[in-house]
Amino acid sequence: MAALTMAEAASKVMVALDKPDADAALRLASELQGTGCWMKVGMELFYAAGPSVVRELKARKFRVFLDLKMHDIPNTVRGGSRSLARLGVDLFNVHGAGGLAMMSAAVEGVQEAVTAGEAEHLPMIIAVTQLTSTSQSVLNEEIRISGQLEEAVVHYAKLARTAGLQGVVASPLEVEAIKLACGTDFVTVTPGIRPRGAALGDQSRVMTPYDAVKCGTDYLVIGRPITAADNPAEALNRIIKEMTES
Repeated sequence: MAALTMAEAASKVMVALDKPDADAALRLASELQGTGCWMKVGMELFYAAGPSVVRELKARKFRVFLDLKMHDIPNTVRGGSRSLARLGVDLFNVHGAGGLAMMSAAVEGVQEAVTAGEAEHLPMIIAVTQLTSTSQSVLNEEIRISGQLEEAVVHYAKLARTAGLQGVVASPLEVEAIKLACGTDFVTVTPGIRPRGAALGDQSRVMTPYDAVKCGTDYLVIGRPITAADNPAEALNRIIKEMTES
């Protein structure tokens, strides 16, 4: 694998804006403006600040991944997807556990928004496979899915591809298996990224930024190692440098 340039590496990083309000999130975004990274807006921030925080990030020229993991009946997900396309997000996710019809409805929703002239572009849609906090025992004993974690992840990835989604959220440990099963152009977005020496937090399936890039992942979701740092811009720059090692 050829080494990434700094710009290429930055464009693969999605910074998790897990902040309790818009002011805190936008202060952090201001510190990272111009770096080329994405912003990931999750439940905590979106439920507190609503669509306006996404609009503000888009106004600041950030690409936005809206991480709400929609999981509902197909008609509800179709409508939700149409709304998110109107909002102008670049990427959002649904839960693979919702099944083929639900994921297909998400695709239909964004297409309807573009066809009706309500949205300027089709956002990418990806499916959640298994959370990076899910261990083998949790999968088998609590969620009651039999078999190995990787098997469950790849199964959801294949369903997502069949439904017309562009990729999945998965642990970096499963990237190679997903690419093998679904093709190299099938996008993988990987949380559970921890720079060398960083604490694991509540993640159980993790990898360093360098190793995740080496495995072929397309995007790396990174939160606390950047957002909790004394200098987030410096922390991001260190991660980008780590990704560009040959």
